[in-house]
Amino acid sequence: MKEDFNKLVDKLKVQRDELKLKVHLGSMEAKEEFEAAEKKWHQVKTKASEIADDAVETSEEYIDKAKVVGDELKEAYSRIAKRLKK
Repeated sequence: MKEDFNKLVDKLKVQRDELKLKVHLGSMEAKEEFEAAEKKWHQVKTKASEIADDAVETSEEYIDKAKVVGDELKEAYSRIAKRLKK
């Protein structure tokens, strides 16, 4: 479960970095959605740190909730990428 979440975080980081560059050059609408997605990104990063820290007890439920936020972020990144391709 942790490994799946860590893979998701790695993919999100790559997507985020690519989109950040494109958004800088893109539309205002995409910039606004990217700013909203940044809040979710910070949540995912915080949760990833907590999950990776063996000293912190994390339940399957906590990891599942973190994955939900990660999946929402993935969808947001996809929408932003589509807007930037127009």
